Amino acid sequence: MAKSATQFVCQSCGHRVPKWLGKCPACEDWNSFAEERAPSSSSRQNSRRRVPTESVAAQPVTDITGIEARRLETGIGELDRVLGGGLVPGSLVLVGGDPGIGKSTLVWQAVWPIAQAGKNVLYVSGEESPEQIKLRAERLGCLSERILVCPEICVEEVLNSLDRLQPDLLVMDSIQTFFTQDLQSAPGSIGQVREVAFKIFQECKSRGLPVLLIGHITKEGALAGPKSLEHIVDTVLYFEGERHHAYRVLRSIKNRFGATPEIGVFEMIHEGLRPVDNPSEIFLDERPEDTTGSVIVATLEGSRPFLVEVQALVSASSSVGMPRRVATGIDYNRMTLLAAIMEKRLEMSLQGEDIFVNLAGGIKVTEPAMDLGVATAIASSFQNRAIDPKTVMIGEVGLTGEIRSVPQLEPRLAEAAKLGFQRCVVPQSAQSSRLARRAEIEPVFVKSLAEALEIVL
Repeated sequence: MAKSATQFVCQSCGHRVPKWLGKCPACEDWNSFAEERAPSSSSRQNSRRRVPTESVAAQPVTDITGIEARRLETGIGELDRVLGGGLVPGSLVLVGGDPGIGKSTLVWQAVWPIAQAGKNVLYVSGEESPEQIKLRAERLGCLSERILVCPEICVEEVLNSLDRLQPDLLVMDSIQTFFTQDLQSAPGSIGQVREVAFKIFQECKSRGLPVLLIGHITKEGALAGPKSLEHIVDTVLYFEGERHHAYRVLRSIKNRFGATPEIGVFEMIHEGLRPVDNPSEIFLDERPEDTTGSVIVATLEGSRPFLVEVQALVSASSSVGMPRRVATGIDYNRMTLLAAIMEKRLEMSLQGEDIFVNLAGGIKVTEPAMDLGVATAIASSFQNRAIDPKTVMIGEVGLTGEIRSVPQLEPRLAEAAKLGFQRCVVPQSAQSSRLARRAEIEPVFVKSLAEALEIVL
């Protein structure tokens, strides 16, 4: 009789080894290996025998029917845009985010219009009781008899429910709480999450059933479970935002049926999440004018341009030899790099100054086009000189202090002009007749950071 082999799987990255190790050689996490039973050779042979032998006929790509007309729209414009137009039949969409950020609220508000349109939705919850789910639905005003709630954590029972109920949409909240009877490990382990996701993947592809999966994230901000989970699903969405701010950003990290990285902006209110159609006006609504350290930057996320306010505060450090550097909403390493460039190329004495940089509204932006705005805000606060409130900054800063080009400058300028801004500082390399002819906003072309600061300060 064949004997099952024992293997050890890292609970952080999924790396497998034949014996237990204290430190994972792949991700270098300590004490992260857990024992799993590998299937025996006879069970693998039996599983191969169960695979259907009938082949799938090949066909020309030109004869394949498109999916655009069959997308399932949620009725929430911000979510549908991030998805690329709606849910695709047979697709797996994974929504991750911090605890309490509003993942379940977003998904419930998304499935309610689908149920109202006459579709049946199966909502399987491994974390909440039916009574808790109904309380949320009542608070959101999203009750429907076509949304069927099932408290279950065994994936085999979920598949049986699909056979019995034949829903048009499946929701699983959350994927880390489910388990399969094929494995002996606990729910949430690397093997369980991978196998559960793969079983759902096979079922939804064969049925043409769209699936919404809600997932946990780790303290480092990554999706909990194996990296293969992100490879199995078709779309990965991160729902992010500062807990003490009202605004949330839904960011597309992977999308086989749409553009990445696309974003949708929502406002958290008592009745749930409200889509924000014009994020620029929201983020600039409370902006003080004629204040030092405040700069407006035109950024781009996916195909959507919007304006954000960069705030900087530079003050004499109270800690001798150890000035503080704090960045909120932007990359910390990028901010310290810009401070070093300003010290070296512009001879600004920042080594004894505390520097705090913040994006107003709780949004996070990492694109290099923010560089010029961040550097200008720091210089404005350091020199105690305010910048013209009708000026927008766009550009990447190189290590020699040069201003480098950024993609899709036209939609950025159009967004700035729509909100009444009159001047925009842009890289010299972007100079063209099209930009020069824009009557609604004046582009100012600069080659270096020093030239840009001389113009605006």
